[in-house]
Amino acid sequence: MLATTEGIVLHFIKYGESSVITTIYTRDFGRQNYLINAARSKKSKNKASLLQPLFLVDLVAYQKQTRDLHRIKEIKSNQPYQNIAFDITKSTQVIFLAEVLYKTINEQESFPEMFDFIKSALLYFDLMEKGKLNFYLFFLYRLTEYLGFLPNTNKIGFEGWFDLKKGEVVNFQPSHPFFVNKEVTEYFITLSTLKLHELKDFNISRSMRDSLLKALVDYYQLHFDNLGEIKSMSVLKEVFQ
Repeated sequence: MLATTEGIVLHFIKYGESSVITTIYTRDFGRQNYLINAARSKKSKNKASLLQPLFLVDLVAYQKQTRDLHRIKEIKSNQPYQNIAFDITKSTQVIFLAEVLYKTINEQESFPEMFDFIKSALLYFDLMEKGKLNFYLFFLYRLTEYLGFLPNTNKIGFEGWFDLKKGEVVNFQPSHPFFVNKEVTEYFITLSTLKLHELKDFNISRSMRDSLLKALVDYYQLHFDNLGEIKSMSVLKEVFQ
């Protein structure tokens, strides 16, 4: 079946002398693997340049439900980014988030609400000036809603610890080590209430940003056994020092 859909590039590897195999999160078919023949040849008009992390593309592909690898007939840019590729603080976040999405999105079925969230958030981020340093925290938190483990940040009483195993704020310090201290929990609760346009008012220190990132990654790792080490996380921290 020849099908047309939108996609968000998650990953690609070279295949043969000039072809590539790319993993794309599509609006109509979920996560899919595609072969692009001669993508790196001179005649291809450099199709491989479209396959950078989280680039937005339109594609026409031969889809077969019985196959894990499909073939792309045509691919083009959907909405080119204006700033992400030229701003190291943005491009580093995109590389990091692409790795997270590659390791957490596994369903080969349509989920337009999650696709639209990712696409709209990236397009907004591309144009952001104030608050851009906190985008990846916002994105990781909001993504949990679509992945099915949105934290419960409702706090009862005056003190609270975020229990990573339970996924909620509790009134007593947990006996296990998978929890966030009271100070970080307060910022975590604030993060949970923010809209994208409000990130400019989310003023936190670098150390608190690191603490929130660790809390979110630990929370993801508790829900995804195969998440493992996120290799781009070290680069993200280095850029944000």
